[in-house]
Order: sequence, then structure tokens, then C-alpha cells
Amino acid sequence: MHKVSESLRCVGIRMSKKETPIIRVGIADKSPLVQAGLKQLLSDDERFNLVVTCADGERFIEAVDRFDFDIGIIGWIMPNGDGKFIMDHLQNRTDAPKIIVYTGHENDSTAAHVMARGGAAFVSKSSTPETLLNTAANVADGQMVFPYLDVRKINSSPLATLTKKEIEVLSSLAMGRTNKEIAREKDVSQNTIKFHVRNIYEKLSVRNRGEAIALYLKS
Repeated sequence: MHKVSESLRCVGIRMSKKETPIIRVGIADKSPLVQAGLKQLLSDDERFNLVVTCADGERFIEAVDRFDFDIGIIGWIMPNGDGKFIMDHLQNRTDAPKIIVYTGHENDSTAAHVMARGGAAFVSKSSTPETLLNTAANVADGQMVFPYLDVRKINSSPLATLTKKEIEVLSSLAMGRTNKEIAREKDVSQNTIKFHVRNIYEKLSVRNRGEAIALYLKS
């Protein structure tokens, strides 16, 4: 098991020695208080083992590459890669952890975006700790857990017309990445990224990346 360096602001947690199957969890939240609270909550429940905690979305994606865990409990609003960034960059991965968005950003639109991006559950920070823990257990068991949603909202976003790869490129653009940086990150040519960007502009009916990013951030 590798440790993530402190410079990555992502801290590895020693695995439990218990032989009974447990649910391995990774956390991403901008608040150290939330991180500490979740760490204590999970450590008090024998069903779970906290594997890694991260302060932002980029570090969480790096942690997915370094650690094996079953569930990610993530915030929605974070620096350096928010909840949308995380989910957009995990959609093409068959080995990705199931994602529970745990946030105080509570509205039907947010929950709908979580579902549309492949999330497994949405839990409000105003919910009880038991609700979050039971949701995590249910997600690990293969269930999806959401409040009542008007499913029409899921497909109402113009981003629904984009492919998963295009969403991932747009998400990286929103992080301030250049075409060259995205191409290097994805190990593809710059022409491939330019092709995706042109398709994004056409599908979203925008003229430049600034308009595309603004539309992404509103969705």
C-alpha cells in the first residue's frame, strides 16, 4: 500500500487488520472539520475502513490511482476540482469507487446532476450521521440512494448532449487546463483534444471556451 505524500494534501490511512469484509472508503472535502468528523464517524462503525482523505478533487482523482477503495464520500463545492470534476473524470473508469455526494449545497438540481453524472447517492449535510452511514452501506451493497427527483431535470441540461469524453475535456477546461495540458494528461494528441473542443462548442452553441466554461459551471 503506497502512501500519498503530504505535498499532495491527501493523507493515506493505515488499513485495519480485521479479516472480516469491510467497506473501504475515500473522502474528499475542503473542510478539515468535515474530514475530521467523517474520520471519527467511520472509525466508530465496524462496517467501514477509511483508506484516504483528500482536500480537493484533483487529489481525490490521484488517490483513486494509488489506493483501492469501494466508496468515495465527496463534497460538491471544492477548490482544485469540485464534485462535478471528480464525477466527470471517473465516468469512463470501470474500477472507479461508487460516489456519494455529501454536501450542504442542497437542492433538487444538484441531486439531479449527481445522478446524471453517475453518482450512487446524494446525502445532505443536514441529515443524521446514521443516514450517511446507512447510505454508504446500501451503496456498497449495490443500491442507489437519492431523494425524490423530477427526472426531467436530469436531461434538461445542455451538457446532456455531450459524450463522456467531451464532458471530461470540458471539465478540464473549467479547471484552467490548456489543450496541450489536457492532451498530455490523457495521453492523446493535441489534435484529438481540439476535435473534442470543436464538438463541445458546436453542441453547446457557444463561440469560445469562456462561454463553454460558463455554461458548464452553471450546470
